[in-house]
Amino acid sequence: MKLHELSPNKGSNKEAKRVGRGHGSGHGKTAGKGHKGQWARSGGGVKPGFGGGQTKRVMRIPKRGFNNKLFATEYALVNVRDLEKRFEAGAVIDLEAIISCGLIKKPLDGIKILGTGELTKAFTVRAEKFSETAKSKIESAGGTVEVIE
Repeated sequence: MKLHELSPNKGSNKEAKRVGRGHGSGHGKTAGKGHKGQWARSGGGVKPGFGGGQTKRVMRIPKRGFNNKLFATEYALVNVRDLEKRFEAGAVIDLEAIISCGLIKKPLDGIKILGTGELTKAFTVRAEKFSETAKSKIESAGGTVEVIE
């Protein structure tokens, strides 16, 4: 294939709608803007958030009090069933191991191990948090749980 033989995929390049080019074009006279009115004017339309003359929604919502969203601790979640699939028995599972095997991309504020799924292999798991079911499943399979501070 040569450079001059390349062409875009069928339907990927669309012709621009040419408005105001006479009656025969189908977009003549009012150029698709209808007759008069707010939307037919240059610069017409309404601002974002405008609610048809009533109070804007953003102004109606109460804005008092504290919101913890900015300061909340967010953990990357991993289930024990995923550990069962990805690691061999006796493995030491920590942040680096979990990222390198592709279970999570970013550690956020730490890792929390959850108890969904079954566990038959014994692991040493190091994480910031564990659910009670995850802790019991890891220990009942013969593994150990280490909480990192």
